[in-house]
Amino acid sequence: MKILVIAPHPDDEVLGCGGTIKKYTKEGREVYLCIATKAYTPDWTESFIENRKKEIKCSSKILGIKKVTFLDLPTVKLDTLPQKQLNDLISKVVEEIKPEIVFVPFRGDINKDHKLVSESTLVALRPKPGFSVKKVFYYEVLSETEWAKPAQKIEDVFLPNFYEDISEYLDDKLKAMECYKSELKEYPHPRSLEGIKVAAQKR
Repeated sequence: MKILVIAPHPDDEVLGCGGTIKKYTKEGREVYLCIATKAYTPDWTESFIENRKKEIKCSSKILGIKKVTFLDLPTVKLDTLPQKQLNDLISKVVEEIKPEIVFVPFRGDINKDHKLVSESTLVALRPKPGFSVKKVFYYEVLSETEWAKPAQKIEDVFLPNFYEDISEYLDDKLKAMECYKSELKEYPHPRSLEGIKVAAQKR
């Protein structure tokens, strides 16, 4: 079975479903990761950009991800691109991998990149001849999903109705997140190791 995880930014995959990814790879399933954006100068330094590549490689190895695809779009600037461009790029990844399960960020997240990637993924997953996808899951990204503005409609509220027991894999999720040292915060920030652990225990 092939699973595709779509992450707007590096570390979203760990925060959102890192434990589930490890659980699936340990069960022998193939998990593919698509990272939509990348950092760029002068907003980020060359050393940060180079180190980010190492962080992605470290995290992916711990989780057992089979392959990482990079769309190399500008982070926090997806709203400057034609939506069709993003639709087409994600569609191409889906067509190449032919996953049965897809994970994508919740469309109501506070981060605009998350919203756009979520919307484009749903466009890419519209059934067509040869369609392989059987299930699509929204995942929760700490400090993005819960910080969204109060929703006006119930469908814009993240109300999880499916849970994976990752008790055996929580330590792996934390180790994978430790690879992203540039993104870790101090507790009680939700994007801290302790914050991640608390959220997993809550769910």
